[in-house]
Amino acid sequence: MNRVLSVMIPAFNEERTLELILSHVLERPEVGEVIAVDDGSTDGTWRIMSGFAESNSRVRAFRQETNLGKGAAIRRAIAEVRLPFAVVQDADLEYDPRDYPVLLQPLVEGRADVVYGVRGFAGQTAFSFWFVMGNMAVTVAANLLFDCYISDLESGYKALRTDLWRRLNLQGDQFDVEPDITARVLMLGYRIHEVPIRYYARSRSEGKKLTWLDGVRALGTLARIRLSSRGRLFGAELNDSYHRGRQLELSRRHPLMISSEAEPKV
Repeated sequence: MNRVLSVMIPAFNEERTLELILSHVLERPEVGEVIAVDDGSTDGTWRIMSGFAESNSRVRAFRQETNLGKGAAIRRAIAEVRLPFAVVQDADLEYDPRDYPVLLQPLVEGRADVVYGVRGFAGQTAFSFWFVMGNMAVTVAANLLFDCYISDLESGYKALRTDLWRRLNLQGDQFDVEPDITARVLMLGYRIHEVPIRYYARSRSEGKKLTWLDGVRALGTLARIRLSSRGRLFGAELNDSYHRGRQLELSRRHPLMISSEAEPKV
């Protein structure tokens, strides 16, 4: 599993935590490259980011002159990915890079092309009651609209096969990129594999940016995509034969099927 993972880090005014999270990311043996995008920060974010890029060949830093939003930064990073798998890593300290192996395992084994890290909202890992309820409401809406069953749509840990990242034709600019990713994955017919992860919620005073308005926008994004045609959503990126082939291959990688094939004949 060595160095097969690209880590995409969108950052806006995260000088307080960026150096620490970059250090932890680069400690991970799975990480082959870090694509850091400064989304128009006005603090020392770009200085820290560019400094890491100068001192470590695995880090490439890009700067957007104005603040365009998390979604725009992620799209910029996707265009630069070079390795087979990629994950979004927020620049704060809410998500722990020690969870990369559990996110990567289903991808590397060929059992999934999409893996979400599921947060456990309990005790000190919850930002607030309403934050958790809002996340639940958006997730339930996705389950109803797309006839699926996922646990944590708004999870920041979304790891995908790079080929799929590139074919999603993402449009969300702000935090609406989270439902945008999920809805497009489901519209293409992929199953989302979920694994438990660590989560350390930060408060408003620590820089939490998500608000209730983002939850409302997420509901609107889910409904809009569900009512859109696949051709309109994916345009030239829509290649049904590719997606059918991938999903057939995934169905053949059931762990019990692989195990039985590997057992010696008696």
